[in-house]
Amino acid sequence: MDFTEIDRGDFRNLLIEIGQSWMPFGKFGPKDYPPRGVPIMDLPPEYLSWFKERGFPKGRLGELLESVCDLKEVGMDLVFEPMRKVNGGRVSVRKYKPRTDF
Repeated sequence: MDFTEIDRGDFRNLLIEIGQSWMPFGKFGPKDYPPRGVPIMDLPPEYLSWFKERGFPKGRLGELLESVCDLKEVGMDLVFEPMRKVNGGRVSVRKYKPRTDF
């Protein structure tokens, strides 16, 4: 998507839709991150790049993932901060290992 040609209202609606979308499958889906998975705006850039190389899913989810990927590639990740703030902050996708050195 070329963001230089998008209307301000359309861009706002796109951001709202991205803010309300969660990853429904895969390693960032509900199975590993209950109850809904990871918000697509918090997916790691490496994961989005993997989809870019192999193809985004079909349908609206694929379009939204592609938009998030494009925004992150051009350094516009901060555009998601107001939505993260409303939702309680960024969802961590880092797996924590339990300490065993007690």
